[in-house]
Amino acid sequence: MTNVAEAATTPKAAVAARQVEQRRTLSKGALRTISILSPILVLVAWEIFSRAGLLEDRFFPAPTLIFQALWTEASSGELWAQSQHSLTRLVVGFLVGAIPAVLLGVAMGLNKIVNAAVRPIISALYPVPKSAVLPLFLLFFGLGEDTIWYFVAMGVFFPVVINTYTGVSNVSAIFYDVAENFGAKRFTVFRTVALPGAMPNVITGLELGAGMGLIMLAIAEMMGGQGNGWGFMVWNSFQLFTIESMYAYLLVFALVGLLLALIVGFVGHKLTPWITRH
Repeated sequence: MTNVAEAATTPKAAVAARQVEQRRTLSKGALRTISILSPILVLVAWEIFSRAGLLEDRFFPAPTLIFQALWTEASSGELWAQSQHSLTRLVVGFLVGAIPAVLLGVAMGLNKIVNAAVRPIISALYPVPKSAVLPLFLLFFGLGEDTIWYFVAMGVFFPVVINTYTGVSNVSAIFYDVAENFGAKRFTVFRTVALPGAMPNVITGLELGAGMGLIMLAIAEMMGGQGNGWGFMVWNSFQLFTIESMYAYLLVFALVGLLLALIVGFVGHKLTPWITRH
């Protein structure tokens, strides 16, 4: 054992370990560079093809024109006014959908009776096209902000509850047995076993739910008759055939979706530091 330990601390072994770490760091740096360069290259190719006439500029305007339209919307204050409406709806809808979804997912994973009662309903409702349900929401709740909140919440709810249930179910039974043997109460089991064990799946569900919430927000704002928000601006730009503005607000959706993914990923990294991420 001593010889092995000494061998591991020799200069040659230390050099080899440093080389492995350098290759790993270089690999991460290269992947990060690729992640940054790939969308830039797509935009450059799009710009060249559009300027050269290889793309129909009525339908695929050059990215510089799209960014110019976005700047015009921002400098006029229109973008910020619409963003206030959309961000409020997105945040409220996300919270309304995610919080009960996490609680219900944990309950399904811990209690077989709850799972047996709720899982068939979720399995039946999840595949229903969400855009087809909007008229039902308008019928129930009318034309109001709360209609959009609940519609966004529905999109967030299903990915979160399914992933949370999966995470809790995948926690090894031995952990629950140990908690039970030590006389842990249900809330203690929830707080110390079920939720930490399911957290990687919960984070995945939240990320998927945030993306689905954006999709539901766009549908509701285009069809809900509120007359404001990013989705309304996309639809209004289409009707007026100001294609650059339409793409500009689609770009806003994409950037907000990327930002949400980064925020959820950062929070997930802080909550689950034991998970190795590449």
